[in-house]
Amino acid sequence: MTDFSQDAEAARWNYRPVNPVGLNPLFVWPPRPAAVLRWYRGAWLQLTSLTLCLALAVAAYAWFLPPLEAMQSFAPGWMFRVWLLNMVPQILVAGALHWWLYMRKGQGKYKKFDRRDLTRDNGTFTFRNQVWDNIWWTLGSAMTVCTVYQWLIYWMMANGWVPTITWAQAPVWFVVWMFFIPMWSGLHFYWVHRLEHHPKLYKHVHAVHHRNVNIGPWSGISNHWYENILYFTTYFIHLVVPSHPLHLLFHIYFQQVSPILSHSGFEKIKAGETEAAKTGDFFHQLHHRYFECNYGTSEIPFDKWFGTFHDGSAEATTCTRAYKKQMYT
Repeated sequence: MTDFSQDAEAARWNYRPVNPVGLNPLFVWPPRPAAVLRWYRGAWLQLTSLTLCLALAVAAYAWFLPPLEAMQSFAPGWMFRVWLLNMVPQILVAGALHWWLYMRKGQGKYKKFDRRDLTRDNGTFTFRNQVWDNIWWTLGSAMTVCTVYQWLIYWMMANGWVPTITWAQAPVWFVVWMFFIPMWSGLHFYWVHRLEHHPKLYKHVHAVHHRNVNIGPWSGISNHWYENILYFTTYFIHLVVPSHPLHLLFHIYFQQVSPILSHSGFEKIKAGETEAAKTGDFFHQLHHRYFECNYGTSEIPFDKWFGTFHDGSAEATTCTRAYKKQMYT
């Protein structure tokens, strides 16, 4: 491997992290407990997508989610409230981040990965505009599919047809399952995503998301209807694993809101002279640039295990291009 600081890949980006893309050290052998502690401390004890989604879930559960008893039969009142609990955070978080980074240009191109601006007047996109295209597929397609799935799961929980728990019944499992939800999400995402990159399915379905080579906050779950039908099946784990409505809410926001941050196009949000929060994910930014790499997340190193990991280096770009050529010929 060449010296990363002098690597030719850096010239292809406005900003590239100073070190190769890192993966969760939990899966490294021999064990590195100090590195694992740093990884999870950085994920759970700072302002990140995880902590934002957990805060949203707690607030939604405490103040807005109807009690399970009210969801024993399908009724417009609670169903509309669940839809709002999807729509409002999505609009506020994506809208605020897009306004700050791309309209207000509050931090210029500080730690913006791609040099280019978001696309306008391009027939590739619905309405010939990348942002409007992404808003339509997010609020029209994604929010519809995820809401229908959530109605079904809450209704089944309320009627006792799936295993549920309370804090009083199982406090240890309550915390452990909350901790493992992001790992389940990563596992599910990798395999669904690999399926969507099959050439036939990619052409007719996943290509809608990959219109976004240069991504922005509204790109996160800007997916075709069929892709959303697959993507949100991740919630069905709560039909099998004993869960509380708060677990489902956290899973919901992690699946729907965290992609806003990971697709922001910027590694950090800067307020004044301070880096206020980690947002963009260079691991996934590389996937949008080179397509046939980094199918999963950095949480579980499936890409490392299956030979599709791109660490941000020029050598990895060469390997990815060779793999893509082989895949499509």
